[in-house]
Amino acid sequence: MKKSELRRLVAEYHEIKIKLKKTQNKKLNEKLKEIEHRYFHETGRPLLSDIKGSS
Repeated sequence: MKKSELRRLVAEYHEIKIKLKKTQNKKLNEKLKEIEHRYFHETGRPLLSDIKGSS
């Protein structure tokens, strides 16, 4: 997976997190878990630790 695709995944993760703050939706929660799993599969690092480390 290219760096641009990883950045797109992180951006999508942030967008879903914002939507989730407004409304609790089971499908959005599932999508977040899917993105986290895909990121981990591609990089070998957890998404949340990378987000916190870069901030």
